[in-house]
Amino acid sequence: MAISIYDLKPRFQNLLRPLVRGLAAAGVTANQVTCLALALSIALGLAIALFAEHRPLFLLVPLWMFLRMALNAIDGMLAREFGQKSLLGAYLNELSDVIADAALYLPFALVAPFGPWSVGAVVWLAAVSEMAGALGPMVGAPRRYDGPAGKSDRAFVFGALGLYIGIAGTLPAGAFWIMPLMGLLMSWNIVNRVRGGIAEGKRNREH
Repeated sequence: MAISIYDLKPRFQNLLRPLVRGLAAAGVTANQVTCLALALSIALGLAIALFAEHRPLFLLVPLWMFLRMALNAIDGMLAREFGQKSLLGAYLNELSDVIADAALYLPFALVAPFGPWSVGAVVWLAAVSEMAGALGPMVGAPRRYDGPAGKSDRAFVFGALGLYIGIAGTLPAGAFWIMPLMGLLMSWNIVNRVRGGIAEGKRNREH
């Protein structure tokens, strides 16, 4: 099985649990956190795309990727541990991730040696990857988070790229291979999620 940064999620959640308890006590809902993360992701993506020549703006990407990961963990914990699961929340959780990813990845198409085709392919494969994971329950399996190049891994890569661009102002020509490599890893990811979902769905049906 391919490893992923997602495997560290339980430890990260334990660190956030006191904050989540406080938010729940204050009346904050999981859907509010989800919508906030989506709105801020779109706003940041638009700002970077509009002012991409100001390279220091890309330094906001790694910072926001970390904060967004925390918000994603928080909304899930509020939903599961404080009785806030809802049908709307299930849709928001899946759709907001795909939209936010696209908003945050697309500005990198404006940075050489990347371009619209390579970054666009990564955005498309990221959406397919999340769909492959979300379809697990349709075949009697849980939601799949198999790696490599899952959401957390992609956040790390784009955060690192944003840090490099923000500091150096440009990327070396050899960095062109990063997007094709991400595409290959996500293709593997999609296969893992489909195969894992089918296998687990079959086991669940047999029992």
